[in-house]
Amino acid sequence: MKKIFVTCGDVNGIGPEVAIKAIVKLFNPRRFGFTLIIPENVFDFYLRKLKFNLPVKIIKNVEEIEPRRLNLFTLKKISIRWGQQNAGAGRTAFESIIKAVEFTVADANNSALVTAPISKKSFEYAGIKYLGHTDLLKNYFRVKNIAMIFASGNLMVTPATIHLPLKKIFKYLNVNFLNEFVPFLRKVLITDFNIPKPKIALLGLNPHAGEEGRLGGEETAILNPIVKKFNYLYGTFPPDAFWGMKKQKNFNLTIGLYHDQVLIPFKMLAMNSGVNFTAGLPIVRTSPDHGTASDIAGKLIANELSMVNSIKLAVKILSNRGKNG
Repeated sequence: MKKIFVTCGDVNGIGPEVAIKAIVKLFNPRRFGFTLIIPENVFDFYLRKLKFNLPVKIIKNVEEIEPRRLNLFTLKKISIRWGQQNAGAGRTAFESIIKAVEFTVADANNSALVTAPISKKSFEYAGIKYLGHTDLLKNYFRVKNIAMIFASGNLMVTPATIHLPLKKIFKYLNVNFLNEFVPFLRKVLITDFNIPKPKIALLGLNPHAGEEGRLGGEETAILNPIVKKFNYLYGTFPPDAFWGMKKQKNFNLTIGLYHDQVLIPFKMLAMNSGVNFTAGLPIVRTSPDHGTASDIAGKLIANELSMVNSIKLAVKILSNRGKNG
């Protein structure tokens, strides 16, 4: 039995809504044991509005989990302020993450963490210094190599640099970093995605992939030598032509060098269905590839497909780790 620990995310956004909708859609005691970490009054609101009928049990520790029920670990009551960013919502989201991590770590071989969207601004108001889930989890587990892999069906992308301003990415893109990052990704594809012989594409940094140094020297000095070193790495591809010619279909994973280089095309191709997987953690963690959607919070019209896919991928990765770990 796989145990899935789901956070509430920012209670002023669509996090609790998509989390509960996804759990209701996937609830199957023979396959999953769900635990949702959420303020009880927030859960009660959605229970009334969404009118679902699941057996529920409030728990205080991981030993009390019953697979045949939706287990709730309840947090302190909080006032819901649709679409607002505030300290209370930030603290609640943070507490939900930490408790869910603790539960997941207790049985990491059979447990996965699935996180609903948070607001970085609410984190800031609450005095929480992390830029988001990835930064928080990297610090919590003190891991060196980490990556955000966005997946939807056979499409997978990852930005080599995560949430960095463009002017700061250059100091990270060096031979030493890529010499570790590329084989790290290969291992993730083998172990977590069960791809025995992965093919990885590397996009160029500059327009036209530098055009042999005429439009920038990073490809010649850094990127092309990395491609030559690893026989499973291909490139360096001009990003516009790569996506325009649909070359991503020829590879298991595409590496972009900064956030928007891969996230814009990914969201154009897989909006509402994509999953963000944090590679490199000792636990499995996935999340939807969207934010808190403040504009529709509380309207009960949020699409839960990305959350559903996040749960499904978490279970798949857990199974793959069991076979390949």
